[in-house]
Amino acid sequence: MKSAPKPASWAYAEDFVAESEAAAEARAASGPLGVTPIGRGGASTLTFLASVLHAKAVVEIGTGSGVSGLALFAGMAPDGILTSVDIEADHQRVARKAFLSVGIPTQRFRLIAGAALNVLPRLSDGAYDLVFIDADKVEYPAYVEQGVRLLRAGGVLAVDNALRSDRVADPNDEDDEVLAVRDALGMVSDDEQLRPVLLPVGDGLLVAVKL
Repeated sequence: MKSAPKPASWAYAEDFVAESEAAAEARAASGPLGVTPIGRGGASTLTFLASVLHAKAVVEIGTGSGVSGLALFAGMAPDGILTSVDIEADHQRVARKAFLSVGIPTQRFRLIAGAALNVLPRLSDGAYDLVFIDADKVEYPAYVEQGVRLLRAGGVLAVDNALRSDRVADPNDEDDEVLAVRDALGMVSDDEQLRPVLLPVGDGLLVAVKL
């Protein structure tokens, strides 16, 4: 049995794909906003997924400072549209600036300020290539339910913080956020219309294709 990679190897893998200047600036801007963006390894994974899917329609739950949005745009089709939902309009103003800084025209993104569980039900069933979740952890099960509904066959669900700082794997940890993330993972694992894989990237990235 092979041993797990050492911390130096994990760090090497996380930083294997160079981060753009715009992404680094958006990451730096996340601190004052009080948000934690997806890690560099997770961001490069999002770019990879969007590229493989030739994604034209993407939903992002949790805009943050625009780090994940930039990663998604980097892999999306040139005419692809990102619909990003965040309860904080201030976050979206920062993300908008990040998107414009790399020449993404305003017609390629819809930034919707509001509670995700109020916004998502208004989006069309089966109309999206990729749904990325990185918002209120307690609401992860509900986000997953909505995400699966929104995806087309062959579309991909991606859920960040799936390991929750190594806490999800600890059966004795019954924090509300940990329990919610664990429930969301169970929903994905048990759903026969999904084929999942849990990637040990950053804080854990759960990825599932809709069959």
